Amino acid sequence: MHFDRRTLMLGAGQLVLLAGLSPQRLWAAASLGGNPFTLGVASGDPWPDGFVLWTRLAPKPLERGSGMPMQAVPVLWEVAEDERFTRIVQSGEAVARPELGHSVHVEVAGLLPARPYWYRFQAGGEMSPAGKVRTAPLAGAPANRLRIGVAGCQHWEGGYYTAYRHLAEEPDLDAVFHYGDYIYEHWSQRVCPRVDDKPVCVREHVGDEIYSLDDYRRRYAQYKTDPDLQAAHRAAAFLSTFDDHEVDNNWADSIDEHDTPPEAFLLRRFAAMQAWYENMPVRKSQFPRFQDMIAYRRLDYGRLLRVHLLDTRTYRSDQPCDDGKKKPCPPEAHVSPTLMGSRQEAWLDEGLGSDAAWNLIAQQVLVMPFDRRKPGAADPDLATDTWDGYRPARARLVDSIRRHRLSNVVIASGDYHKHFAGTVPVREEALDGEQAAVEFLSTSISTGGNGGPVANLDTIHANNPHVKLFADQRGYQLFDITRERWKTDIKVVDQIEQQGGKLSTLESYVVTPDRAALHRA
Repeated sequence: MHFDRRTLMLGAGQLVLLAGLSPQRLWAAASLGGNPFTLGVASGDPWPDGFVLWTRLAPKPLERGSGMPMQAVPVLWEVAEDERFTRIVQSGEAVARPELGHSVHVEVAGLLPARPYWYRFQAGGEMSPAGKVRTAPLAGAPANRLRIGVAGCQHWEGGYYTAYRHLAEEPDLDAVFHYGDYIYEHWSQRVCPRVDDKPVCVREHVGDEIYSLDDYRRRYAQYKTDPDLQAAHRAAAFLSTFDDHEVDNNWADSIDEHDTPPEAFLLRRFAAMQAWYENMPVRKSQFPRFQDMIAYRRLDYGRLLRVHLLDTRTYRSDQPCDDGKKKPCPPEAHVSPTLMGSRQEAWLDEGLGSDAAWNLIAQQVLVMPFDRRKPGAADPDLATDTWDGYRPARARLVDSIRRHRLSNVVIASGDYHKHFAGTVPVREEALDGEQAAVEFLSTSISTGGNGGPVANLDTIHANNPHVKLFADQRGYQLFDITRERWKTDIKVVDQIEQQGGKLSTLESYVVTPDRAALHRA
């Protein structure tokens, strides 16, 4: 006897009604043709009473549609006070919709502050791995200690994510700030080392440079299949932002690097931002909108720490000198007006006026001045895509910090694929004079290969007396924060072009809240 799909679905619906269940519950129990949790689970943006839980169903992650039926699928979730799930405190049902790549964002609330919880999902008759997440302290509470990791720039083709495995094993993590470049939009021809004029990558992207929503979804799926990245997500909440490669290299507002008409590039940008939302553990307030998506936001950890998560791409003006392509491009030409836009600048200025023991400005690109000139060169050489290209914006940031009379500002950055530790001078012409803030820029997870000794390091330090550390090694950074001191461990792995890289601490620095200065631990 022949049964078409409509007959089968009607029959299934009748069976469900007879069983006292909804059709969605049937789909929750029905097989999805394989393990739907191949991309793992994640949590993000902790508040004192809860957090975001995330997963995305993908039994065949690299196929079109990730092997999912093109319909809404229910996903059950649970939050427990113990890792064995004997004390479940909340549970519910979310819906994974095809319009959002079958991703799920659950905003859990009503929990206790400053304590760990465990969570998991169920769909298609399968149970996901469990993740761990810690709620933030109550507003105004005298929190004693926080431990926050910093990571990003994880080019798939450049190497393995060994550093994430080590980060996942760090004890007592409260959160991980991911500064961006979670994926790379381009392909091996542009970035991998060349042998006999052919790119040779550690591992390769599926597909060419990405433009459509399906392209971006598949690229995220490929990255998220990595077991070390999944382990890091299971270990702690991520504070997720984006930089350029989530869309296109060095993009700024409606401008890309290919001179694409803005109205066409905005279509690509919107597809990329939808895919970013679908794949990050962020709240509904970060839901993609075509022109005015709000990604910047603020998180408080009691009276100990205020985190300002910035967006330095969506509202920025174009880089100077056509992103450095027009020569000469002297320092006096590096005057693009804004990275954040006026509304975000005002929001940050207002938020800095709190009584938190520490302010963490968590953003994407190097803030401190950095002269890259080679030995013997007479003139400074400044980047255009960092805050060096936007000197008026940096001056306003420094003015805001000084107007609030703050000595407790730490800036976390990324993008440069090097470890930096240094300070942001009050005046560019006095690099070793009064300092406004401390800055730690975390190196890449895999972008740039194994790394090694830095050429002309003596020249770099001579021209940048405010920079105490500049190292070309892969890894991450770890912030250990109390009211009395901020300790940063610079973590490196010895190699990432093969698996099994060993972790070590390259250097440790201590900052006290009374002065923007670095001290070796």
